[in-house]
Amino acid sequence: MPLVAGVDSSTQSCKVVVCDADSGELVRSGAAAHPDGTEVAPEAWWDALQAAIAAAGGIDDVEAVAVGGQQHGMVCLDDSGAVVRPALLWNDTRSAQAALDLIDELGGARAWVDAVGLVPVASFTVTKLRWLRDHEPDHARRTAAVCLPHDYLTWRLAGSLPLDALVTDRGDASGTGYWSPQTEDYRRDLLELGLGHDAIVPRVLAPAEAGPSTPTGAVLGPGTGDNAGAALGLGAVAGDVVVSIGTSGVACAVADRPVGDVTGAVAGFADATGRFLPLVATLNAARVLDAAGRMLGASHAELSDLALAAPAGAGGLALVPYLEGERTPNRPDATGAIHGLRLETATPAHLARAAVEGMICGLADAVDAVRALGTPVERVILVGGAARSQAVREIASAVLGLPVTVPEAGEYVARGAARQAAWVLAGGADPPDWPLAGVVETRVDPTPAVRERYAEVRDLTARRP
Repeated sequence: MPLVAGVDSSTQSCKVVVCDADSGELVRSGAAAHPDGTEVAPEAWWDALQAAIAAAGGIDDVEAVAVGGQQHGMVCLDDSGAVVRPALLWNDTRSAQAALDLIDELGGARAWVDAVGLVPVASFTVTKLRWLRDHEPDHARRTAAVCLPHDYLTWRLAGSLPLDALVTDRGDASGTGYWSPQTEDYRRDLLELGLGHDAIVPRVLAPAEAGPSTPTGAVLGPGTGDNAGAALGLGAVAGDVVVSIGTSGVACAVADRPVGDVTGAVAGFADATGRFLPLVATLNAARVLDAAGRMLGASHAELSDLALAAPAGAGGLALVPYLEGERTPNRPDATGAIHGLRLETATPAHLARAAVEGMICGLADAVDAVRALGTPVERVILVGGAARSQAVREIASAVLGLPVTVPEAGEYVARGAARQAAWVLAGGADPPDWPLAGVVETRVDPTPAVRERYAEVRDLTARRP
């Protein structure tokens, strides 16, 4: 059987999976940690990749490899291919002012949405380049090429060829702020607006187009960003929205047409298949459950049982989960709030239910933002550690009013990269059919009154000084 390898070079670690190219069955895997921090030397990713490959039993026997990676990270190379400075990661916020400056200089949010389908925030690569230009001008002048984490690792796997051999895919390119999903081309004027001068950028490969090969002869796929990789690994199709409940929350939908949101809530990314991936991120997700568990002295399993013991709507008790401020909606200075406390709702079960409902309602706001742009939402695919909670699954279906599909726990970014590698190997119009294992579907009667009560409290607390 032909084997393929997929890589997930995430913020925290590097995972490698080796799969059967025909069935998608996992053959072996390995992982290695990344260093902490919001800026990291790219050589550390390379070292972790080598360690993860070794832990997976090597990849000399695979016929194709693709790399999925954390989006937006700024990797600057000089004209010899050496790294200019440590990479700024997506979660490095020092470029927040640079984002505001870029918005003003192009003529406002609408101009950016029309140009590249998104409004700059500190996460995006173009804002980090502007920060580099303003704060480290010598490094900016030395920069001959700019790429993303997955591009860098693909280039290294090919043997560090000349800079013009750098390749990427449309999914990851769409998160830079200087590549347009609408025209499928770079906006070099925006690259120059950020960096201060033009630079080499990776060639954008088609979804199943082969890149260079490794020294052992394995063909390299385009790779992609982590969210597009997860969607590919999950087999998401048009009408699906993937809701990831981790440290932060993500709702991204597979769409047949590009979108643009002048409010900046929805980023109009592309995906790894030729479609589009409008995406909303929230700051508050699984840690809301962690906090509720601490308050109640309950484990995650106990919190789930408590939540299911209370009635839908928690008797009017509502929790707005902005425990770390919030990005969607944009309320960075907000705090969490509990409203509707009565003698009869002052129980652990009611508080547990309100916490789960509040977290899900916050994510439902993200799904609504995607739907408001005309993207159909027919099914929710729920992933992340919190998806193992029965209360989360049932309440998500009830609050969203949709069936919720939860696959078994797995490395879906790496799986998506491996599926892309198999697609490159096989050719054809569509990626190979890799069925998901252990899928659980939950359907619960909708509870629109929960959303209505949550919205009432959310808006009430927003008006407080």
